[in-house]
Amino acid sequence: MKPANAVRLLVASLLLSILCFADSQVRIVRLSSVDGDVQVDRNTGQGFEKAFLNLPITEGVKLQTGSDGRAEVEFEDGSVVRLAPRAMVEFSHLALRDSGGKASNIKVLQGTTYIDFRAGKDDEFTVNFGHETVSLKDAVHFRVQMNDANAALAVFKGNVKVEGASGPVDVGKNESVTFDLASQDQYETAKLENAPFDSWNKEQGKYHDAYFNKNHDSVAGGYGTSDLNYYGSFFNAPGYGSVWQPYFVSAGWDPFMDGVWAYYPGSGYTWVSAYPWGWTPYHCGSWLYGPSFGWGWQPGGCSNGFGFPTFINAPTNFRRPLPPSGAPGSGTIVMTPRPISRPLVPAHRMVIENTSAGLGIPRGSINVRDMSHLSTIVRQNGSATTSFRPSPLVAPRPVMSNSGMPRSSSTNSTPRVSSPASRAPSAPMAAPRSSPVPRGTTKK
Repeated sequence: MKPANAVRLLVASLLLSILCFADSQVRIVRLSSVDGDVQVDRNTGQGFEKAFLNLPITEGVKLQTGSDGRAEVEFEDGSVVRLAPRAMVEFSHLALRDSGGKASNIKVLQGTTYIDFRAGKDDEFTVNFGHETVSLKDAVHFRVQMNDANAALAVFKGNVKVEGASGPVDVGKNESVTFDLASQDQYETAKLENAPFDSWNKEQGKYHDAYFNKNHDSVAGGYGTSDLNYYGSFFNAPGYGSVWQPYFVSAGWDPFMDGVWAYYPGSGYTWVSAYPWGWTPYHCGSWLYGPSFGWGWQPGGCSNGFGFPTFINAPTNFRRPLPPSGAPGSGTIVMTPRPISRPLVPAHRMVIENTSAGLGIPRGSINVRDMSHLSTIVRQNGSATTSFRPSPLVAPRPVMSNSGMPRSSSTNSTPRVSSPASRAPSAPMAAPRSSPVPRGTTKK
């Protein structure tokens, strides 16, 4: 099967998933990027807790970022919501209509949020901020900023109509509107001006645009598709057909080496992969093992978001991951024994070791052609050293020790995307919880 046909099968699988959702009216979306201090209130009554990449976002969930935090949530059609530092958003409505159309409502409660809406067929997408409402039908990309005194909206692409106490306001490309929350939402319009995290938002958008439909022969991708195209590739496996495999893996790697178990009331524990591509392969299709290539993924039918993929031809020593036993706590996230970290240092170099499967490599930081070449070198030599392009406004971050505590890192050191075998195991632990960031004026 050709890669393009495999992607068609993937898209068909995602559509099948939508049909499954139609029976229960349940929807989940993906926490697709987590950097720095990001916390989530999963509407379990336990308050805010540490957020992990690829957590399912369900109706009623709140997401917030700290002073160095950034986050992205990806919807089924590839639309995204991005949170800059000190932002808070509530996903107040995530539903599926009987017609198959999806209805989403988010509330921007604090800080700077970017919305890139791709306008899926029959979809309804509403954004609330302050007393204002924006109902989206056509593709549009805009920014919302909220503080105690003002609410502002600026449009990068497309057109927006804002409905509020002062009546409707049309905002076009490269325009902005600011509402005075203390004066009955009186507003002023102006030309768009740059904000501190616009460059970060733009870079993330370029990444999605570059890889969302790569090699799809005009077939639209689903959520997680950009990461599949960047962090791995399809190949024809004799006897199995078209198989996707992440870069930087060997026969000793298995797809459940890095991740967390997250408990959702009414659904139980679900596996949350730590890999940057780790969404669709854990909700759709099957993982199969071939003696000549190791583990690979084949597209197929999708679960309702809280299921578990099937295994084909698993080796005799493979141990199927099992959820934690005993009475769960509603807000508990159980970590795997190995730490999950993304060390970044000013040297902008890293050592990529075998079986890392892309863990620790920032999106778009290495040319995808180089990724494939480096993967071959890593398979042959066990590791490779390379330079990477840092994301805009990403501050150096401490390297995490095996105990989960930060340790100092030299500005001349080289971060290591390590093999799981090189990491000492420790006991699983619950993720820490902390209080929400108080709402206040966002510093510009």
